[in-house]
Amino acid sequence: MNSIQVPLTKAEIKERKRSESQKKRSELRKNIAKNKMIYLMIAPGLLYLFIYKYIPMFGMIIAFQDYKPYLGIAGSEWVGLEHFKRLFTSSDFWMILKNTLVLFALQILIYFPIPIILSLMLNELRKEYYKKTIQTMIYLPHFMSWVVVVSISYVLLTLDGGIINGLLKNFGLKEINFLLDSSWFRPMYILQIIWREAGWGTIIFLAAIASVDPQLYEAAKMDGANRFRQMWHITLPAIKSVIIILLILKIGDVLELGFEHVYLLLNSTNRHVAEIFDTYVYVAGLRQGQFSYATAVGLFKGVVGLILVVFANWLAKKNGEEGIY
Repeated sequence: MNSIQVPLTKAEIKERKRSESQKKRSELRKNIAKNKMIYLMIAPGLLYLFIYKYIPMFGMIIAFQDYKPYLGIAGSEWVGLEHFKRLFTSSDFWMILKNTLVLFALQILIYFPIPIILSLMLNELRKEYYKKTIQTMIYLPHFMSWVVVVSISYVLLTLDGGIINGLLKNFGLKEINFLLDSSWFRPMYILQIIWREAGWGTIIFLAAIASVDPQLYEAAKMDGANRFRQMWHITLPAIKSVIIILLILKIGDVLELGFEHVYLLLNSTNRHVAEIFDTYVYVAGLRQGQFSYATAVGLFKGVVGLILVVFANWLAKKNGEEGIY
């Protein structure tokens, strides 16, 4: 005979919830005590995020004000969406948006696959000495600032004694003004990113490749698969989830290309192809003192990035892949 289940009273339900809550808190305390060194290790990073990423978010409210520094946030006049209307109706908006999207597309289509290809090539090296030497050589540019990278490019490409133009002149070819010719801005931009960051970008992919089960390669060899087939059918599928996660995170930076690099290459002759949101915010906010307007532009960038990350993550999960959450 089935036993009749007596419904719980409100007091019993409340007591059960309280008991479960206490149990969860107890488990959390035990977990913290057990892994206290790990939590101590990540504490500086969390503190950094809280101080420099979350607390400044309070200042975003000036995007809806006519902010005056001498009046402060509390005393400044509220203007609603006026700064956003100004941004979207500005004659520069579509130019800046186009430039930003083109540079982002170049990063996705040209730069993003290169660390993956480098990782696959490094993984195929059998002699550890050569592998470590090449890794060190391609990592080193990452530790140079963009000031140094752009300065090296200037020395190589300038018309006044530049090595590249010197070689062109020696071969009887016409010299090229790489630094002032707007058509050369985008090739210079993407080549500098590849030279500085491609090696550093291989770290995560090499770590993912190292976790692949060696028995898969042995089984593939027994089936007659050459090294290219092993790479195509074993290595790439094994790191596919890592590639997708990094791609999703990269998509979130669609309007966040980095200020310093572009600003160092920017001049009056290439502004129509080089001006992006980061440099526009700097000029409007710091050089012209339009703090509210610059904040509105920055908020627009953040919202677009958030929407694209959520969409890309949803699209990845819909197609059966792992997302970032």
